[in-house]
Amino acid sequence: MRETRQLPPSTRPAPAVLVVEDDREQRETLCAMLDLEGFGHAEAANGREALDYLNESRTPCLVLLDVEMPVMNGMDFRVNQLADARLSRIPVVVVTANDEGVNKRFPGVEGFLWKPLRFEKLAAVLERLCDRKEKRLPAATAVIA
Repeated sequence: MRETRQLPPSTRPAPAVLVVEDDREQRETLCAMLDLEGFGHAEAANGREALDYLNESRTPCLVLLDVEMPVMNGMDFRVNQLADARLSRIPVVVVTANDEGVNKRFPGVEGFLWKPLRFEKLAAVLERLCDRKEKRLPAATAVIA
């Protein structure tokens, strides 16, 4: 795992967001949007990497979760997340282009963002779910490799 630390532009640390997306371009776009909003982030290319990250790192304020991924898809990630009392409290927003019954397959998530992603929709989710004033350690930008 390669990890770099960045301080956000403000003097207060920003809470981290975990981006779980197998498509590199989509993941980079999401992370660029998070950067613009001043949020640190970690990246995972599939659900297995995301669970490993969550078990080894501080708790993010939010998981942005793709549905279709190799190794472990979003649904399997969610089943494993909910089975762990510590991880089950982390809010999840599903990011997908496939809207066929996805809301029925992901009960209890905080919402859905539809691809192609609109910046203002992501900003609204961050505003609703991530407290910019929480006192946490400095946000990290991590790439799980």
